[in-house]
Amino acid sequence: MTRASRAAQEELFDAASAPAPDREQLEPGAFVLRAFAAEEAPALLDAIGLVAQAAPLRHMTTARGWRMSVAMTNCGDAGWLSDRSGYRYDAIDPQTGRRWPAMPEVFAHLAARAASAARFAGFAPDACLINRYEPGTRLTLHQDRDEQDFDAPIVSVSLGVPATLLWGGAARTDRPRRVRLEHGDVVVWGGPARLNFHGIDTLREGHHALTGSARFNLTFRRALLRR
Repeated sequence: MTRASRAAQEELFDAASAPAPDREQLEPGAFVLRAFAAEEAPALLDAIGLVAQAAPLRHMTTARGWRMSVAMTNCGDAGWLSDRSGYRYDAIDPQTGRRWPAMPEVFAHLAARAASAARFAGFAPDACLINRYEPGTRLTLHQDRDEQDFDAPIVSVSLGVPATLLWGGAARTDRPRRVRLEHGDVVVWGGPARLNFHGIDTLREGHHALTGSARFNLTFRRALLRR
């Protein structure tokens, strides 16, 4: 993205950033939708359980050989993978040898509504990464840049125990903001914020009636180029 196009997008999102109920702007193109998914949480968690039956949650390995503390699985047309060969999307789950489970309708519907609420109309995700955090786990600062399409936003849904989002800038060295995420909160970012660094601080001990001591996160992306 050129400096001129980034500036133009920032002007667009500044103009569209008038306060809305339960919508907090982190910066142009990035919003937190408070409790947006709370009502649908039971159905979302049921769907996670069905996906995990077909494609079990597992601890992937980084390109450097480190075991990731967060357990993961995928659904949709493509699934995000990490192993010694690097980071990528693939239609096949290497653990089962089958295609990833289809994305549940409740997932796709929520992701599209959340994107629209953040001024990203027409979002149709083709990949959903499911993360399960237990106390003591975390996700270090990173960019979502393995996708083939950077024009679409990212939609991230928090379920269960509260967590702290680390919201950084365009460079890894930018000092991140700390943003508390509660059950049902949804973070949406795209446009000028699409490649911002972000992560989750170490999850603290806690309890939620629906998830026990765990936190689940759904990350919706458009990983493949539209034909």
